[in-house]
Amino acid sequence: MLENQNIICIGNSNWFGTYAKSTVQILERLAHKNRVLFIEYPYTWSDLWRSLRAKSDVPTKRMLGIDARLQEITTNSGTKVHNLITPPGFPVFFLKNESLFNSIFRLNVWMYRQTVLNAIKKLKMDNPLLITAYNPFYGLALDGKLHEKSHIYYCYDGVEAGFFGNRIFKIEDTFSKKVKAIITTSDYLLAGKLKLNPNSYVVKNGVDFPVFVKHAKQDICLRDRKKVGFIGTLDNRFDIETVEYAIENLPGYDFEFTGDMRNQKLKSRLEKFPNVYFFEPIKPNDVPELLSKYDVGIIPYIVNDVNKNIYPLKINEFLAVGVPVVMNAFAKLPEFQQQVAVATDKDDFVRKLKLEVENDTSDKIKQRIQLASESSWEQRTEQFSAILEKYI
Repeated sequence: MLENQNIICIGNSNWFGTYAKSTVQILERLAHKNRVLFIEYPYTWSDLWRSLRAKSDVPTKRMLGIDARLQEITTNSGTKVHNLITPPGFPVFFLKNESLFNSIFRLNVWMYRQTVLNAIKKLKMDNPLLITAYNPFYGLALDGKLHEKSHIYYCYDGVEAGFFGNRIFKIEDTFSKKVKAIITTSDYLLAGKLKLNPNSYVVKNGVDFPVFVKHAKQDICLRDRKKVGFIGTLDNRFDIETVEYAIENLPGYDFEFTGDMRNQKLKSRLEKFPNVYFFEPIKPNDVPELLSKYDVGIIPYIVNDVNKNIYPLKINEFLAVGVPVVMNAFAKLPEFQQQVAVATDKDDFVRKLKLEVENDTSDKIKQRIQLASESSWEQRTEQFSAILEKYI
């Protein structure tokens, strides 16, 4: 395991929140034997304005420097991590004029870099190992500018034009070629990154197994109405057509959706059914108990080129509590072919939901838990750490 290193992560998410993040899971474990500084998503004045209008929840006081931007936090693993929030930048990704975009973005980067350098100086984290987690814009702009000994790109999803515009593809390609190495989370992502950088690897997502297994099912639940569960962000990846078809054809099953609603079309289409229930996001620590109450979990992502990159976090979490999983064939995940039902169309999705629920056994529950035990975050962190050690 990597030891005695200063690790700085340029993040594209926040540390806290209502869903588990692979970056957080790995960094909090690396912090057992290393010093870690996590730089949160680079907030903008737009985020601040939305927060003031109660449209979103962001750390306003820390953004403005009223509260300390640099803080030490205690992680769920019992380790200490330094957490940094940078001053708000100007929103730029909506701009079509590249010259204007570049000018304003350079200003954002300058403010960001100065804040990070001040934190490095205060913490005496000289000569750090730099990890950019799914943030190629800031990763590329800061490459070689934080006096880092090595720069690694942690790519846990495929990039899309939706928020960043088409410029994201050129930026990420350039960044991928410049870094020392790339760590991906799926075989499909790895295949693409190997074309850009031969030092590319895969470390797949894991599960906090010791926590989840405490809530694992001991046997099948005997009840008249079976529960189908989905937990996660309800966004444009979600296959509304297939799920709606399943709801219509399985009126004796209750479908529960828990998570951040970002696709109102999804809600308007599904909430009309009497066997559908929507719930607000819950804290990560409450997830295991919720998942264990389902008779089957679903991962119904649309089959397209972007979703081929996904290795879903929830797949191991469902299995760790013994719950069967039905998913669309959006990605190739051969390691799960014996334990997870993959549907090829709407009728197949309904058929496999019924099969998994009606044919579940205590032996199958044990097999799922055993498979999930081989994908703990401790094991994934060991794999991640071994790759980092090659580039110190």
